[in-house]
Amino acid sequence: MNIPRNPRVITIVGATAAGKSDLGVALALELGGEVVNTDSMQLYRGMDIGTAKLTLEERGGVPHHLLDVWDVTQAASVAEYQRMAREVIDGLLARGRTPVLVGGSGLYVRAAVDDLEFPGTDAEVRARLEVQLAAEGPGAMHRRLAEVDPLAAAAILPSNGRRIVRALEVVEITGKSFTATLPGHDSVYDTVQIGVRLPRAELDQRIALRVDRMWEAGLVPEVEALAEVGLRDGRTASRALGYQQVLAQLAGEYGEAEARAETVRATRRFARRQESWFRRDPRVHWLSRGADDEPGQLLGQALELMGVRGR
Repeated sequence: MNIPRNPRVITIVGATAAGKSDLGVALALELGGEVVNTDSMQLYRGMDIGTAKLTLEERGGVPHHLLDVWDVTQAASVAEYQRMAREVIDGLLARGRTPVLVGGSGLYVRAAVDDLEFPGTDAEVRARLEVQLAAEGPGAMHRRLAEVDPLAAAAILPSNGRRIVRALEVVEITGKSFTATLPGHDSVYDTVQIGVRLPRAELDQRIALRVDRMWEAGLVPEVEALAEVGLRDGRTASRALGYQQVLAQLAGEYGEAEARAETVRATRRFARRQESWFRRDPRVHWLSRGADDEPGQLLGQALELMGVRGR
């Protein structure tokens, strides 16, 4: 694999709970960089506990960009994110800072660093598909997507009706699969992509522990507060892992134990999709970590990979 030495832009990718955020902060501290968020749900204000946003203390004084920029009622837009991310990255490079992109939303990572343009929309097609979504439900629409674009279906949660509709819209208006509209892996920046990987059993255990900690840290009150400002009406935010399950708990559809268990199951499924997405990108250089690895070991591997000496 051709690995850029002293790259201008770094991305840290991988499954949820794998340890991306801590590595991103450590690299930024070593390289004089700043973190740019590539997690689609951390873009939302107030969605802190359920998205595992680092606290100010955990950020170690490293500036973090593109956190808390959207209200929970706003539908996510990858094209809008691309505009914001490029503006931040270009600004950091102009100041001699190293952008360290951190997050597990694969399409957002590609939007930030790759030569990627998004297909247009068709209001009539979109409206018809949204009517079908309301009538049939996201599960049935996801099965339809799996027939015409299995790769897109593998990367999109069956509960994410908005993204399912978008993928089906692209198929209909372009005559191509949604994934076929994505170009090759050509970055617009001198970029190195680092993937963090854990053994499956260890990752599953970390996900279960993270969910327990979220409930203990006050996820339910967080969701209750966000519901007061329109979370239920947010087409994107209301479907976020943990938030969807707590909303169901508050509505009496789940008991607490069931909501927690379903959040663990859904997060593990999502982690598999993340790993599958990033494995398809030949540019990702994977660093494997074990359960007993010290935090500095992963940082050392990353610096060695790039041929960079720490400060």
